[in-house]
Amino acid sequence: MSGTLSSHLAAILLTKSPEEKARNARLFFREHRKAPPLLPPQNWPDPATRDVPPLKPPSEMPKRGLGSLAGRQALLHAVAHIELNAIDLAADMAGRFGHELAGPDQERFLQDWLVVMDDEARHFLMVADRLTEMGSGYGCLPAHDGLFEAARRTSHDILARLAIAPMVLEARGLDVTPGMIEKFRRQEDHASADVLEVIYCDEIGHVATGIKWFRYICTRQEVDPRSHFQALVTRYFPGGLKKPFNDGARSEAGFERQWYEGLA
Repeated sequence: MSGTLSSHLAAILLTKSPEEKARNARLFFREHRKAPPLLPPQNWPDPATRDVPPLKPPSEMPKRGLGSLAGRQALLHAVAHIELNAIDLAADMAGRFGHELAGPDQERFLQDWLVVMDDEARHFLMVADRLTEMGSGYGCLPAHDGLFEAARRTSHDILARLAIAPMVLEARGLDVTPGMIEKFRRQEDHASADVLEVIYCDEIGHVATGIKWFRYICTRQEVDPRSHFQALVTRYFPGGLKKPFNDGARSEAGFERQWYEGLA
């Protein structure tokens, strides 16, 4: 692959096919583990609008228990949708905001988010393959538009994006995924549970990456990280955070309880 990092990341964002997007993200990472030059974005694109699945507000998504095959398919479909959007969020983090850093800082920032992008692509393909094994597939059910809205609202501010994407949305995954794994195992769906175990372990690292860069950029801008995180969540995630929190996993990611417990 030739071209700038910006052009490659923009191409990934503009790819409509979910499987093609994930495979291109993985291929790019394998061929360019050391990030090529990044040029400042010009007319930086939003992620491509896909034809399927149809998107609905989170409040209108159907609720299905895990006691049935359809329920397990629905939950894994929701996970696949999250992972697909996470590919775009990681690519967008690098391409939209990487130019705000320079030298070794930029190189480390880009490398961190390319690793996250590759992880998210691997996760999507794992879940999509599992859905196929279960007689379904990604796109067979509707999905929510919450992640796209979160990205749109924070497209102007690197600290807002770091606060909302890894430190709110991915951290929420740390809270709920252990319960999902337990429920799948109770239904003796160990193949699905194993996929979720891989995702859960990787997401701790993604949250840690978000916190690391949030702290670093706050320090560079001479703002207090904890109070600024709380202000950004109040502004861009007005519904507040949901309990219970997985304090153990959050702590492992370097996320101190004092940062988030008052936002519930």
